[in-house]
Amino acid sequence: MSSLTQHCLLSRPSVSLLVILMILSGKPASGQVLRTPDGQPDLQGIWNSSTMTPMERPAELAGKEFFASDAEARAWVKAASAKRDAGLGDGVGSYGDAFYEFATKTVKTKRTSFIVDPPDGKIPALTPAAKAAWDKEQAIRRSRPNGPEDRPVSEQCVAIRTGVPPMTPWAYNSNYRIVQSKTQVAIFVEMIHDVRIIPLDGRPHLPADVHLWYGDSVGHWEGNTLVVDTTNLSGRTGFFGADENLHVIERFSRMDRDTLLYQFTVDDLSAFAKVWKGELTMSAADGPIGEYACNEGNYALAGILGGARADDRAEEAKTAAERRSQGKQP
Repeated sequence: MSSLTQHCLLSRPSVSLLVILMILSGKPASGQVLRTPDGQPDLQGIWNSSTMTPMERPAELAGKEFFASDAEARAWVKAASAKRDAGLGDGVGSYGDAFYEFATKTVKTKRTSFIVDPPDGKIPALTPAAKAAWDKEQAIRRSRPNGPEDRPVSEQCVAIRTGVPPMTPWAYNSNYRIVQSKTQVAIFVEMIHDVRIIPLDGRPHLPADVHLWYGDSVGHWEGNTLVVDTTNLSGRTGFFGADENLHVIERFSRMDRDTLLYQFTVDDLSAFAKVWKGELTMSAADGPIGEYACNEGNYALAGILGGARADDRAEEAKTAAERRSQGKQP
């Protein structure tokens, strides 16, 4: 028993049994907010966002915002996991299940999708201009690449949307470590081991013509909630068709000691028909987080480009053979 606990038991007989039990367990009493030494709400720790809950509400759950019970949520997870596993392949483009970190639960709130607004749980439609840009981008992705710039920035190990706000889960590496000081909050992102530095000093955003992969984030406290406002994003991270006008507002707060509530608002009316909102929960996780050496181990991009050049040579050889068969110079 610690000296603090002994002091509470011996010199504070009025301390309730509930408080004594919370001291012994290391957990705050109900309604008590964990705080840093300088008085801020304490969001620090390692948080994992893995979940079976999808971004958009599945067709079979249309009109159902929440699962009615834990049992219903578990039943859906079991069925969805079986469907997912049946679709896993071992061919080109698949890691195989040995490399994935698949979740086994829905979000703690039992929501059926991250999207909370619109109420149907669906991402709003793209504007005509954004849809045309998205279709063009996808056509490039499906074509034979001339160089690394023709592949997504995630394949180039530049940025992946697990870290670019809004931070939504991937099939692996969905851990974040939050560290706070009085004037800054740092979010270490496991995927590609990037760090978001969020100042809390009220500074303005960067000039509008400056664009960063992870945007320009500034934060402030609203009660026990950290509010982070991010602009100046690059528009090249592939977030469902968003462009460089993407404006994201994130809200971080503790639901309890082991659960972080993460809410976000996506405001990009040049790309989406309306503003939309989402939320998910993250669970406390053990550490440490190992370094994810994306570039150092990125053999896939070299393989993709090497395969494309091999296809070029094969096509050239076929064309030359056809010309020779017709009595023409290759």
